[in-house]
Formats: sequence, structure tokens, C-alpha cells
Amino acid sequence: MTRFHAAALGWRTLRRDLRAGELRLLLVAVTLAVAALTAVGFFADRLKSGLARDARALLGGDAVIVSDAPTPEAFIAQARALGLRSVDSLLFPSMARAPDPQGGASRLVALKAVREGYPLRGKLETAQRADAPGAPTSDVPHPGEAWVDAAVLEALGLHVGDPLLLGDAQLRITRVITTEPDRGTGFVNFAPRVMIHQGDLPATHLVQPASRVGWRFAVAGDERAVARFSTWAAAEVKRPELHGVRLESFESGRPEMKQTLDRAEKFLNLVALLSALLSAVAVALAARGFASRHLDDCAMLRVLGQSQRTIAWSYTFEFGAVGMAASLLGVVLGYAVHFVFIALLGGFVDTALPAPGPWPVLFGVGVGLTLLFAFGLPPVLQLAQVPPLRVIRRDVGNLRPASLLVLGIGVAGFAALLLAASSDLKLGAIAVGGFAGAVLVFAGLSWVAVKLLRRVVNEATAPRWLVLATRQISARPVYAVVQTSALAVGLLALVLLVLLRTDLIASWRQSTPPDAPNRFVINVLPDQSQAFLQQLHRAGVQRLDWYPMFRGRLVAVNGRTIGPEDFPDERARRLVDREFNLSYAAQKPAYNEVVAGRWQPQEQGAVSVEAGLAETLGLRLGDTLRFDIAGTTSEAKITSLRKVDWSSMHANFFVMYPVSALPDMPVTFMAAYRAPGQHGFDNALVRAFPNITNVDMTATLNQVQGVLDKVIRAVEFLFGFTLAAGVVVLFAAVTATREERAREFAIMRAVGARGSLLRQVQRAELVGVGLLAGFLAGIVASVVGWALAKYAFDFTWTASPLVPLAGAAAGAVLALAAGWWGLRGVLSRPVVDTLRKAAE
Repeated sequence: MTRFHAAALGWRTLRRDLRAGELRLLLVAVTLAVAALTAVGFFADRLKSGLARDARALLGGDAVIVSDAPTPEAFIAQARALGLRSVDSLLFPSMARAPDPQGGASRLVALKAVREGYPLRGKLETAQRADAPGAPTSDVPHPGEAWVDAAVLEALGLHVGDPLLLGDAQLRITRVITTEPDRGTGFVNFAPRVMIHQGDLPATHLVQPASRVGWRFAVAGDERAVARFSTWAAAEVKRPELHGVRLESFESGRPEMKQTLDRAEKFLNLVALLSALLSAVAVALAARGFASRHLDDCAMLRVLGQSQRTIAWSYTFEFGAVGMAASLLGVVLGYAVHFVFIALLGGFVDTALPAPGPWPVLFGVGVGLTLLFAFGLPPVLQLAQVPPLRVIRRDVGNLRPASLLVLGIGVAGFAALLLAASSDLKLGAIAVGGFAGAVLVFAGLSWVAVKLLRRVVNEATAPRWLVLATRQISARPVYAVVQTSALAVGLLALVLLVLLRTDLIASWRQSTPPDAPNRFVINVLPDQSQAFLQQLHRAGVQRLDWYPMFRGRLVAVNGRTIGPEDFPDERARRLVDREFNLSYAAQKPAYNEVVAGRWQPQEQGAVSVEAGLAETLGLRLGDTLRFDIAGTTSEAKITSLRKVDWSSMHANFFVMYPVSALPDMPVTFMAAYRAPGQHGFDNALVRAFPNITNVDMTATLNQVQGVLDKVIRAVEFLFGFTLAAGVVVLFAAVTATREERAREFAIMRAVGARGSLLRQVQRAELVGVGLLAGFLAGIVASVVGWALAKYAFDFTWTASPLVPLAGAAAGAVLALAAGWWGLRGVLSRPVVDTLRKAAE
């Protein structure tokens, strides 16, 4: 009966407190936190479910072997032995041209050579003209035919039935591709697709020794047979003698899409985490204010005979009901908001997303209840311990600091939920740990600042309003520390988000300098080099990067044979497992900086290695490297390490020989330059040298930037939730001492203080607390932001040293604004009413 009676009492107090607006701040804080977390959760859950469902169609098979050379015979034989269907295809970038009678325009395309049976999974859809709807087909281009994206027709001014030039071959366009199930999102696939039959590939003469051709061998069939093939292939690709071969899954085979989505999810998770952390502070402050206002009510309940247990259970029921209602409201709001994310980011996946699972709902409700019970209930449970004596003695039964055990358990549970929500241990640890450490730093420095305040302000010479404001703060050091720390936490989140967003945009959008090369040409044959350079010079190209290029695999270090299995780091294993693009030049590239050793022109038996590669592979100056270059062995000693700016858009290489010639190497040449503004320049170049690949990076980078813009817009949208949570924290922090301020100002007014003076005192106190909180927040935001940028997002942190000053200014303005709104009625309240209420 005790619990039933407590529930009834809790229900009555819940209705009363709701009517009085006592729980409004708690409801808003919990709702915002749950909405932010579940919005990201719903989107991530649906996206991952959709990708898992469509993984086979996205791969074009149940399993795919990808290699940079023709598929090894062992994989083909194993698939045949297991009774699996199989089909292979080739993919590489090339230039497509219109015949001269049709204008002679050219366009970079992603050329795919297929054969009968493609694709094994998913459906290829084509149309007879560019503006017609697509229809599924089981055919592939016949010999002599080419199927193209509509963008190819538009760019080249062609129509279905017209000829298309690819290298030395001329094919006829017969269909328009509308849907290609296994199309990737890598740079090569940003170009429009041209699909041909494999039998036509030799006639094009496009595959040269240094061509970046990818072979894909897809298998499909019985699930158990596919599983056996995948297990065998996974072990086979790890053999040291097998290079450049990997088993493709969605994560490994679609890295560009996966990486972009992962980065977007990380940023969204970070914003949601900051919103939840801010809401936790708001709940703690609001709950303590709630408990302070109910001390007298609980004392009267004790006088009327209510037990401590009944009071404790009644408030537990009340807060549980509030937490459940706010959590469900947050889940509904989060579900609505996640549709905005689908609109902004869902274009990464062309298929319809499945319905979300129950996990985001359960997680949202769990976060809301944990948030309220961990940070809101501890001070409220103290109400059950208020002695009846408080009815006649107001100085007894005041709130004490929360039990460290109760608070610790609650905080630990909330932190565990946030770490789970982050989906990334580094991100969650830095965000949660950084904020936990920041609270301690803020509290300690605020305490020191309050203690020094009375010594700094000279009461004999300082203005009266400043003296009174100083006394106000010094008289309540604990409240001042709590208020400053809470404001600092709110400002920390806001400053951190602004800095991260600014740095993200700067890091990606400034990756192309104004005068950077916008054309990359590869596959220039040695006997074409002079004619190629002359044509560039005649067109007005004065500055260009011009380097020989050949491919080699690192097979030994200091005489010891190495393989992927020798390296624990995943990136190191990938690097060793593939061929590098190598080059040579007597003079060091002007945009490379030697950070160790010395570049000696014409030094035989020497190589210069990019510093990041050396760190990843554990290479040092003086190490001897052995490369396998098209069957030829080349050994050289590391004599210098270079820092390479990969965002410079210049031609860069991991490894360079500091010589002007390497005889007998199967080289082609590459050029990087800024194209002249002459109309038809690219078309004329490709007509003169049909085997080259001319990459116009302008369109590609614009398309990549479009993807980044989607991510940024989604982050900015969710930023609104965190901004709202920050405002809630500021409001809760400023109004936490509302009644104490009212009593103190009433006493001052009773002894003759003018309202104008008290307004000056209030503004000075708010501005001072805001300045200190903003300054501390700016410093900590720079530190936490650096850690997030370096360890979670992997981009360079460029925060300005003026951030603490900007934070101080923002803190003063926001604290003053929140104070004006939250404390606007304090000075206008009649003195007699305030003093009578304080005496009751």
C-alpha cells in the first residue's frame, strides 16, 4: 500500500508542478537530448539496414575478387569447382571523343568492359534514348556497340546511333544506361559511364603498362558454396606471394561511400553528443532548483505524517513519468527530424531505405530516463530527508551536495550510453572525457577566480555597482562556481561546434588553391613526350608538372622479404599489398620539403620517401628498399624523407629516385597543369594523342564538394538542437539563484538602494560570470577540438589564438541575454511580497 499511496501522491504533485511550470525546463532539456540522439540513430539504423540489404546488388555478386592484374587462375578454378556462376569485368578512366563531323568534343569517362552474364546480382536498366525511362535487361553490349550514360551524349553532342571514339576504336552508341547496380562512388565513377564488350577492348589500345585498370571477378550461387569460396579467398589473398588481390565486401569495396557516410555520421553523432551533454547540465541545474523550491512543501508533508519512503517514492514516480513522457516526445521529434537527414544525405544510396528497427526507440527512452534519474533525481531525493523542524526553522534541512556514490553510478551509466551512441570509441571518449575534465577545470579555475575577486577590486576606489556585484559573487562562492561552470560547459559546446564546422569547411573547400593544376594527363608514351609538350607550350601552358611514372611493388626492406602479414597496421598492409606509382627527377619538386636526410641530385642507388609512408611502414633513413618493377628488381637506399602536401593538387609520389634517367624502366609520362581558356583545347589534345587519359579535375572536385555540402548542411541542421540545448543550459545556470537574488535585492531595496543601481549590479555580475565562462570555454574548446580533429576526424586543426577572447565576448553577451530573460521580474517584484515569502 505504501508504494500505491506514493504513486497517488506523486501523480497529484506531478499535475500541480506541471500547472505551475516547475517541470518545464526538465521536459525541454530531456526532449532535446533524446530528439538529437534518436534523429541520428534512426537515420544511421535505416541507412545501415539498407546498405546491408542491397550489398549484393551494389557489389554485382555474392562475392567479388578485385585485382590490379587479370584475376589469378586459382580463384577462377575454385569458383568453378564449387559450382558458382562467375563473370569478370574491367574498369578504368579514359577519354571518349565524338568524331570530327559531330564536333570532335571529348569527355573523361569511366570505361567498363563486360561480357555475357554481367551482372550476377542486381538489374542493369537501359533506354533507347536519353529522355526515355529505363527497362531491365539481361543483355550486354554486343561487339562494336557502346552503352553510355545520358551525360556522355550531352557532353559530346551525340545521339543514340552515332559513333563514339575510344582510343583507336570506333563503336556505335546503341543504348543509354539508366541504372547500373554495382556502380561505385570512387573518383573514376564520378565520370559518366561508357560500357563496352570485352572483345572490343584490345582494338582501343587504351591499356598501357602504367594504366590503372581494375579487374573484378564476381561469383554468385548457393549461400554455403559462396561462404566456402569467401573463406578460401580470404585466406588466399593473404599469401605473401599474391599481390594486388583482395576480397571485396561493401566496407572494403565501396570505401568512398563508406568513408563519406562514416564521416557524416561522426559529425552528426558529435553534435548529438554535445546536445546530450548540455542537456545533462541543464537537468542537473533545473532539478536542484526544483528541489530547493520544494523544501518547505516536504517539511509540511513530514509534519502531516508522511514517511520518508513515501515522499521518496512519490518523487521517483513523478520524475519517472516526466522522463518517460519527455523521452517519448523526443523519440517522436527525432523520428520526424531524421527524414530531413534522409533528404540531405540519403542520395548516397539510390534504393529505398527499409523501416527503422526498435533499437533507436529503446535507446532514446533509455537515454532520457538515465539522463533524468542520473542528474535530476539525486538532489530531489534529498527532499525525503527534510526534517519537520524546517516548518519553524528555515535554516535547517537545506540541500547538501549529492551523494558521490549515487551521482557516480548515474554519470557512469550516462557516459556508457553516450559512448555507445557515438559509434566510435575515440570520438566518444574524447567528447565525454573532454567534457568531464572540462567540468573539473572550470570548477577549479572558477573557485580560484572567485577567491581572487575581492582582492582585485579595491572597494575604496571602485564604482559602487562594481563593489556590490563583487560582494554578491563572493558571498555565494559555491553558487558562483556552479553558475560559471555551467555557463562554461554550454559555451564550450557552442564554441567547439563553430570551430569544428569552420575547420571542416576550410580543410575541404580550400584543398584546391586558386592557381592549382586542374588537368592531369597520364599514359603519355615516351615517343610522344616531345610532341605533347610542344602542343602544351603552343597553347600557352607555361607551368606544368612533368614526371615519368612507373609502377613497382615493395618486396624487401634491408634484404628481408616483406608482405602484408608483417604489418599490424591495416593501412600498412594495404600499401605493401599494392603497387606504388614511382618516379624519378634530378631536382627535388619545389612543393616538397625535405624533413630528414638530404636530396642529392644524380645520386645513384638512392630514393626519397614520403615521410607519412615511412612512418606507416616503419622505414628510416639508411634503410635499403627493394622494388619489383614489372619483373625487374631495383634496390636503393633511403637518403631523404619528404613532406608532401597532398592537397596542393600537384603531381606527388610516395617514392622518387633523385636521378634524371632510369634506363630500361617501362615508363609513361604524366603532366599536371592549369588548362588554358582556349575553346576546344582538350578535344584537340585528345585527338592528337588518343591513348592519353586527360582528367579534368574541376568537375570531379565540384562533385565531391557537393557531397561535402550535404554533410555540412546536415550538421548545421542538427546544430540547431545543440544551440537550443545551449540556450537551455544558459537559462538554467542564470536562473538557478533566482530566489536568492530576489531576497538579496529586496533587502537592498528595503534599505534604500535604487532600482537603477541594482540593475547595474545584476548586469555587472552576469557580464563578469559570462566573460570568465566564455574565456575558459574558448581555451578548453581549442584543446578538445584539436584532439577531435587529430584523432577522430583526421584533419588539421587551425583554431585561432583569438578564440578565448571571442568566447569571452560571446559568453558575456549570452549571459546578459539569458539573465535579462530569466531574471527580468526579480527587480520589479514588490519588496514586501519577497520578504514575506522569504519569512514564511
